[in-house]
Amino acid sequence: MIIKEKTAKYYNPIVEKSFQFSVRIIKFYRLKLRENFDLNPLFKQLLRAGTSIGANVSEAQSAFTKKDFINKLGISLKESKETEYWLKLLKESDIISEKEFLSLSNDCEEIIKLLTSIIKSSKEI
Repeated sequence: MIIKEKTAKYYNPIVEKSFQFSVRIIKFYRLKLRENFDLNPLFKQLLRAGTSIGANVSEAQSAFTKKDFINKLGISLKESKETEYWLKLLKESDIISEKEFLSLSNDCEEIIKLLTSIIKSSKEI
């Protein structure tokens, strides 16, 4: 049996979760920007960091070497930590609600755990 790459679908949790998280961050940014345009610089930081996670995960999928793969996922991990920072800052500054924070923060934490696990196991191989 021959599998054509274009038609074959492979589920990769970190690729899917980081992409869906990016979509959520974009929607959250658009919503919050309408409510508080004067806070655009803060929201833009969250947007940049939150969408960069998935972009680097996606780029890692085409890495030529294991070192490059680990490096790209490492950048994604750093961006995840930065996203976590901006979410905490917005929550503690009473700019976003506890409910909004928990929803996004839980997803971000899940991505951090996945990335950490993938990076550790890739270094062991």
